[in-house]
Amino acid sequence: MKGNERRVGSDPVAPPGTDHLQIAFDILPDQDEIVVSDPIERSQFALSAPKGVRLRQADPDAFRFPADEAVTVRTDRLDLETVVSVCVRDGDGEMLAQAEHFADQTFPAGTYSVELFAPIKLYLRVTSPLRVVSNATKTSLEFGEETDVLVGARSHHKRPAATVRTTDRPRDAMEAVSLLGSALKTTSVERSYPTLRGHPPLIERGDRFAAPEGLERPETDVTLELPETRRHVYVAAPLAYYLGAGVVPGSTPRIVTDEGFVHELDGPRGFERSVERALKQTFFLDCLTRTEGYYEVDLHERRTLEPELGLDFADLYDRSIGGQLAAYLDVPYERIEAHVPEWKLTAHVAPTASNVELLPFVANDLAVVMTPQTEPTSGSAIQSNAVSEFVRRGPPQPPTPASTGEDTFTRSASTRSADTRSQEAAHSQRAYVQPAETDSLEQAWLGPGIPIGASKASLQAYRNRLARAPIEGDIGLTVICNDPKMAEERDAVESVYGSREELPFEVRTHYQLTVEELRSVLKEKTEFLHYIGHIDEDGFQCPDGALDVETIDELGVDSFLLNACQSYEQGMELIERGAIAGIVTLNDVVNSGAVDIGRSLARLLNYGFPIRISLEIAKRDSYIGSDYIVVGDGSFCVTQVQAVLPNMCEIRGDTQKFDVDYRTYPAAAYELGSLVVPYIPGNESYYLSSGTVDTFTLTEAELSEFLSMENIPVVVNNSLVWSDDLDVSRI
Repeated sequence: MKGNERRVGSDPVAPPGTDHLQIAFDILPDQDEIVVSDPIERSQFALSAPKGVRLRQADPDAFRFPADEAVTVRTDRLDLETVVSVCVRDGDGEMLAQAEHFADQTFPAGTYSVELFAPIKLYLRVTSPLRVVSNATKTSLEFGEETDVLVGARSHHKRPAATVRTTDRPRDAMEAVSLLGSALKTTSVERSYPTLRGHPPLIERGDRFAAPEGLERPETDVTLELPETRRHVYVAAPLAYYLGAGVVPGSTPRIVTDEGFVHELDGPRGFERSVERALKQTFFLDCLTRTEGYYEVDLHERRTLEPELGLDFADLYDRSIGGQLAAYLDVPYERIEAHVPEWKLTAHVAPTASNVELLPFVANDLAVVMTPQTEPTSGSAIQSNAVSEFVRRGPPQPPTPASTGEDTFTRSASTRSADTRSQEAAHSQRAYVQPAETDSLEQAWLGPGIPIGASKASLQAYRNRLARAPIEGDIGLTVICNDPKMAEERDAVESVYGSREELPFEVRTHYQLTVEELRSVLKEKTEFLHYIGHIDEDGFQCPDGALDVETIDELGVDSFLLNACQSYEQGMELIERGAIAGIVTLNDVVNSGAVDIGRSLARLLNYGFPIRISLEIAKRDSYIGSDYIVVGDGSFCVTQVQAVLPNMCEIRGDTQKFDVDYRTYPAAAYELGSLVVPYIPGNESYYLSSGTVDTFTLTEAELSEFLSMENIPVVVNNSLVWSDDLDVSRI
């Protein structure tokens, strides 16, 4: 991949039975590129071949590993558009080499399987000599002379294969949760790779328990015994899924294996924290143990911890899950805590009967599940700084112009409010809640009230994502500016969206739409809507009135930013009518601050950061950042990331030496369990992705070279900049 990681890998293989999804192979007119597209995930990857190349349909079952579609190409070489990790195996599947940046490896005539870790999983099969060569920006595969190359592709998209019906009785919910593990593609430690964890079956409420014939949990030797309460079942659902465990009633919560091992889940830190630790510890040590399997890589975390853990990873690799648990959970959690990847999600799930339908989605994310301990509070009473600070003090006041001696900064002129309603009145109509802080990258609130410091997730948003249909043509981005006074933001984001040459975008910009024109635009299919203007209690403000999303019967918007005052309610209505995720405001927002945060979000989303992470990063440089909140599925990405895995760094130091904290974030197929090798001079180690993988010390020349590999967000002196705007010599 093009970027500052040498290698990102999400999984080695996926066994037969993977869902057949729509993958397209195309040759661009008047070009030498074969473009492989995934129209559901909106991702693509290009391979260049000599002129005159033709594609012939092939059998996707011809590969050792599953592919959705396949073609045959006759050529003497294929050039990849970026540097990606290349795994070469012989005809029997034995791994021969793994090539990264600046590779040059040659193999004699023979039959080879080649695996490419690209935004779309790609496999090649060829009988010929083979040379794999790469530099800082491109990888090439050379075959000596023209030969037939079989090219297969597999989508990273995951969807549930079945639906389980359950009643509102906790005992039936236990039986439903016991079936979540049926989606695991393997019960070996390789299930710690993201694409070997299929999407769990859906759960819906009914008047009796029912599961499709043949849907069974995997044959594991692990059982969770839990008290018969919704709280216990909901909190343990992701752990049950990952372990492939059965869930049965018990007087105290605990893990029990067939060999007699018992691990209590109600220790000094309480049930929820005990489940969290068991999930993280098992997953993390699986990631270390799997280095004995398909990829015997030099994993930083294993090399660092192995001398003090006392674990025999070679022996553990062949044990059952129960046998592995007995060894894993004997290790004090404090010994590994600092090395566990930063967890993707903490989900605050209210233990209501209806929320049982959310469990497959939080399990799919391997979320830490907590149950709310506080009740929503009216907006007029909540003491959260994020809400009340703006109400108490009002927007920041710039200096009074000396030339006039008058205060020209008025509330109506400086904010995006469409009327003069007070903030106190607006908040009094809402109920807010402030979830307990966690150390996860994202928090999602799945209960009543508007969360402060967390995403407002919903079952409908998750369902909308599953229902996402393939698209034809370029990725659509829609910018609407319904107030000419806000043209500054419109001009700024227009120059950002669609600026990536390797991805086809269609950017549609609209100005001062009438009610009916706006209604028509919102019906058009678009991956992302960036709205600039006014929203009030009546809806989107137009020159001839207001459009309330409740009156729209058909919506084409996948995700959105409603950069207007008080846009929360309209954003939630967009989710209810088909959108997957969005960013909205809780308060009146100062126009200058809204322009800045809109510009930052445009760059981050265009790069490929998930919506929630984009907002968290953009808020670092914004004094109004706390007025924004994510609604829906905050892990949604508008575009495929520039370098497969979103990353950024924080730099400290002077012109002699720089300390660089290198951070990565889970996204799309590269979720928890993915690997990354930062392209740092002298570094050959693999790291588990998510969070700050390590701190590296670089010279000025080394840092300049590192930042030139890819345009990424960088934090310098607590300010957010982009690497292509950064002069290292001036840090």
